[in-house]
Amino acid sequence: MSTRDAYAYIALGSNLGDRRDHLERAVVLLAGEAGTCLRRSHVYDTSPLGCDPGQDNYLNAVIEMAVCLDPLDLLDACMNIEHRMGRVRHRPNEARLIDLDILLYDDCVVDTPRLTLPHPRMHLRRFVLEPLAELIPDWCHPRTRRTVLQMQSDLCTGANETVTRCASGWLTCTPAG
Repeated sequence: MSTRDAYAYIALGSNLGDRRDHLERAVVLLAGEAGTCLRRSHVYDTSPLGCDPGQDNYLNAVIEMAVCLDPLDLLDACMNIEHRMGRVRHRPNEARLIDLDILLYDDCVVDTPRLTLPHPRMHLRRFVLEPLAELIPDWCHPRTRRTVLQMQSDLCTGANETVTRCASGWLTCTPAG
């Protein structure tokens, strides 16, 4: 990793079509546009949280990347990949072919109209915290002062949210070097 590269953690999700293929394709496209995929979590099957009734379950994962883009350029790259893969945004919390969320970018705290880092709702989402805990369990959130594992344990396991590690394991992501 060069001195100008940064570490970014990106959450991936899909609940339409071939969900696993969409996640795999997004990782390839991200690596082509933003940097190198270093590590990846297991894939998780998760119930839709706060979504329209009747939606199919999501597949979710988190990847660690060495990125050569600044945070806003990385956001643009994520949104462009979503668009190229066929995501259409009509309303919040709708089913989606692909969803790419920047969770963390180094230790940056960003508050702009377009981007908030760390992700403003990551501490409320088991489908984000469980895969993120595989990669950086002891990372401490600069606002909550809680580690990923602590934030994960803070969440109540409700009947409306299930997060299950898939037996099929990992996304394809060949670590650098």
